[in-house]
Amino acid sequence: MRLSDFLAEHRQKQGGGVFQLENPKLLEVKVDGMVWAKVGSMVAYRGDLKFSQKHGGLGKWLQKAMTGEGAHTMQVTGRGVVYLADEAKEIHVLELGAGETLSVNGNDVLAFQETVEWDIQLMRKAAGLVAGGLFNVHLRGPGLIAFTTHGKPIVLETPVTTDPQATVAWSGNVHPDLKTDINIGTIFGKSSGETFQMDFRQPGGFVVVQPYEEGMAIRERD
Repeated sequence: MRLSDFLAEHRQKQGGGVFQLENPKLLEVKVDGMVWAKVGSMVAYRGDLKFSQKHGGLGKWLQKAMTGEGAHTMQVTGRGVVYLADEAKEIHVLELGAGETLSVNGNDVLAFQETVEWDIQLMRKAAGLVAGGLFNVHLRGPGLIAFTTHGKPIVLETPVTTDPQATVAWSGNVHPDLKTDINIGTIFGKSSGETFQMDFRQPGGFVVVQPYEEGMAIRERD
């Protein structure tokens, strides 16, 4: 391939909205004020931008300090354009209407606008079983959000039971319970620990699942 062809094929897109996918794994965000982004996700930027870790008030600071989520979110402030990516994962951009809600696995949140309300939620039943617990970010519109998946996800209607390591997001009208099943772990030859599942019992909702299981540390049981 000639240099001119390479440059033409991969040159950044012009125009577009506030959140624009340059390709399935790279997000361009136009900043005019402030947006939230995952720490470490910036790959390039242009303009007068500052990056700082903030905690959104004492209550959220305490939650993040307890859950370990404090290292995941930063503020991008100023005027300019920032390019975000996360381990070459696929990026999905959604616009939440006023009052629309979505819960996203804390590790999969890439960015969201300042207008989006957010809160950290802990699955308390997992706190004693999974190292660091299981945490998600509850997002409420209006505003744009972006989250990531390993590969192309599938949307499943509830009720449904899923693997926590493959579960990316779920609708705000369902609340998962954590359950364990030692028998499944025995069948598949798990050498230690228990098999954890997220049980979405309420009908009328949805769960986003990716074709990949992310690592999850299990505490040693007495």
